[in-house]
Amino acid sequence: MRWSKIFTPTLRETPAMAEAVSHKLLLRAGYIRQLTAGVYSYLPLAQRVLLKITAIIREEMNNIGGQEHLLPALNPAEIWQESGRWQVMGDNMFRLKDRKGAELCLAMTHEEIFTSIARDELRSYKQLPQIWYHIQTKFRDEARPKSGMLRVREFIMKDAYSFDLDLEGLDKAFEAHREAYCLIYKRCELEFSIVEASSGAMGGSKSSEFMVYSDAGEDWIASCADCKYAANTEKATSKIPSITDEAGLESPEKFPTPGVRTIEDLTTFPGGAAANRQIKTLVYMLDDKPALVLMRGDHQLNETKLTDSTQAINARPAHPAEIQNLLGALPGSLGAVGVKDIFIIADKALEGRTNMVTGANHNDHHLRGVSIARDINITKWADLRSVESGEGCPNCSGTLRVDKAIEVGHIFKLGTRYSESMKATVLNAEGKEVPIIMGCYGIGVGRILASAVELYNDADGISWPVSIAPFELVITPTNINDALQKETSTKLYEEFMAIGVDVILDDRDERPGVKFKDSDLIGIPYRITLGKKLKEGKVEFFTRRNKEVKDVSLENIVEVLREAIAKANIVKP
Repeated sequence: MRWSKIFTPTLRETPAMAEAVSHKLLLRAGYIRQLTAGVYSYLPLAQRVLLKITAIIREEMNNIGGQEHLLPALNPAEIWQESGRWQVMGDNMFRLKDRKGAELCLAMTHEEIFTSIARDELRSYKQLPQIWYHIQTKFRDEARPKSGMLRVREFIMKDAYSFDLDLEGLDKAFEAHREAYCLIYKRCELEFSIVEASSGAMGGSKSSEFMVYSDAGEDWIASCADCKYAANTEKATSKIPSITDEAGLESPEKFPTPGVRTIEDLTTFPGGAAANRQIKTLVYMLDDKPALVLMRGDHQLNETKLTDSTQAINARPAHPAEIQNLLGALPGSLGAVGVKDIFIIADKALEGRTNMVTGANHNDHHLRGVSIARDINITKWADLRSVESGEGCPNCSGTLRVDKAIEVGHIFKLGTRYSESMKATVLNAEGKEVPIIMGCYGIGVGRILASAVELYNDADGISWPVSIAPFELVITPTNINDALQKETSTKLYEEFMAIGVDVILDDRDERPGVKFKDSDLIGIPYRITLGKKLKEGKVEFFTRRNKEVKDVSLENIVEVLREAIAKANIVKP
């Protein structure tokens, strides 16, 4: 490829709406353009990166026996209704009707479609195991698209599905995918961690996420440096110091708290209480049914833990009018003492607590001397709180830290979640009909691209890993009108092309500084510069990542580059 021919619409200034570093640089370097909120066009440079990422994915998936499909993005409602997820997906799913009035959707994922193929085509245990995958555009009606390629409404995913006769087969498939994913991310040079995670709307049992730590991430990961425990805060637990309470009053006592609206207000109010001695009462609608959620005053509710523990399909905070009708008071004065006929779920950190303070369900009034076991009719106890940095590790004596991260992959043990609801069965060796055991394994292709930019950038632009860079090498004559530079650069370009190096020749009639600035911005890993020393048979070899510059003889430059690329592409164990 010659630079004068490629479409690279670079920008001098960062667009004002860009947020994440990757978003800013991908726009500035001419990789992407926004069509509408959460929808992007991938321009030629980005497409080259995506093709390299998907080539790595295909190679590693094929190595574990994966067979590639390509399934429709447009799905009929019926197949999602079979699995029960037509309702579960809620507003996140793009829905439409065809000219005949039939309901359709744009697929967010493809469990249902792959399961339907297995149901219709697999008859016997002799046809198992199977690993099927595809790389396809997916759609999600994201309420708040942001951070460029990290929270979008149209995205590219690789999703794979394993089909086995028993749980032992699922365990093997899960581990094979785990190892393949590790190789994929290592080959893309992503620094990643594997963490425990919630299965969410996917269902199933064990679930692991592959995370890249970054300030641009929207997930929070709790980790311990001592024992390497790591979990998404949607799943993480921790050790917290126990609290010994006084016995308190024989029954709750009501007292006026004018102007008190928050936990913090009550900590400073005369006769109030510290946050860890308060019961925070939240009102939620779980599948349109009211529920009271009780937390310690200084703890924060994790909504995913709430939905996981209640199996609610849809959960939302109740509106003020709904709260008033239910409890007779407004937020700031709410409590669960004496409440009947309402589902009450409490965080385990409140178990056994006495002499607590909570709202009285009377505006501007609270209750003190509350004993939870005595005064509140708890329906269910569960781990509901988000862990915080500085809390104790659940597995050792270490301390947790909580950091932001980007999810680049997620693997699930689905079990029979879909095969039972959709009646995907095979005959086992005894001739008995049994449900197929399934696993699901997803990779965000666009997220790998964005994560690499988040990890590898500097003041001059992107610094791509060699394995996924749009070009491995740029050949830059400082004066394209110089006959020797033009002839030598063209010869080098053709020589590198012949041996399979992904090379671009910067044949523009531009100042050297402009050329260097552009190649640094788009992130080409290596540059060979032809300048004044060419008459001595030397060229300049520049490494983008560490800014190392060295003079190399023309007769050795091919071997020097080949060694550099080979070294960079080694996957370290």
